[in-house]
Amino acid sequence: MAPVSDNLRGAFFMMASMAAFTFNDACMKALSDEIPLAQAVFMRGVATAVLMVLLARRFGRLRFDIARRDWALIALRTLAEIAAAYFFITALFNMPIANATAILQALPLTVTLAGAVFLGEAIGWRRLVAILIGFAGVLLIVQPGAEGFSIYSVYAVLAVLTVTVRDLAARRLSVHVPSMTVALLASLGVTLSFGVVSVLDEWAMPSRLAWAQLAGASVFIIGGYLFSVMTMRLGDIAAVTPFRYTSLLWALLLGLVVFGEWPDALTMTGAAIVVATGIWTLMRERRLARAQA
Repeated sequence: MAPVSDNLRGAFFMMASMAAFTFNDACMKALSDEIPLAQAVFMRGVATAVLMVLLARRFGRLRFDIARRDWALIALRTLAEIAAAYFFITALFNMPIANATAILQALPLTVTLAGAVFLGEAIGWRRLVAILIGFAGVLLIVQPGAEGFSIYSVYAVLAVLTVTVRDLAARRLSVHVPSMTVALLASLGVTLSFGVVSVLDEWAMPSRLAWAQLAGASVFIIGGYLFSVMTMRLGDIAAVTPFRYTSLLWALLLGLVVFGEWPDALTMTGAAIVVATGIWTLMRERRLARAQA
């Protein structure tokens, strides 16, 4: 039997990571019936932060002797992470999981465009056209002005924008800054900020089901982090990144089975456009990188 390539293993870990993150989203959405948003994120964050320290000890090193410039970028990235958590989880609590996940699939397009605008990264007319088509797909999902339009669709779009800021800040970090240190600080920032906000609201006593959902969310999000770290350590990133779109398949399945939700035809069309243009953009970037090499 031929040995399994690093790219194939990386693709498997990427799919596992996306499944874990989407199951985490489903657990958090299920909690919305019982627990306020800030309390749910804080309680999940406590377990996540502890387990991330263990991950850091296993897969990377924690180091805090970091240059002032990098500390500023870490602070910006952490603030963007906090904003993204608020916008996305608020949207998740109030709209179908597949719709929120579909909008989030525009992230590779926004990161590519923002990299060109703010970091001076090269982008050709083909990728620019693909990005614009992808944004048109997002509009089909959001459906502004339509009867089914919700402000929470805008929250999901704002989540994409704040995650884009987060990723751009990460790109500017020095190569000497350990990734696990950055991830742990972001996790602590989210946990502490939502902990402070939760004090302003009345806490709810979780039922047995809610405790199980919180435990599931904590385990799944750590699984997502673990598999994503393993993905980064294996194979060609450009080869495995397109498999991130499998999260949409999980979101569709969980939305139907767990929440009895199914997107309408316009949303499905928009999601297909976003995924197709995102995959094309990633493949185009991969070909250009090979040509330059």
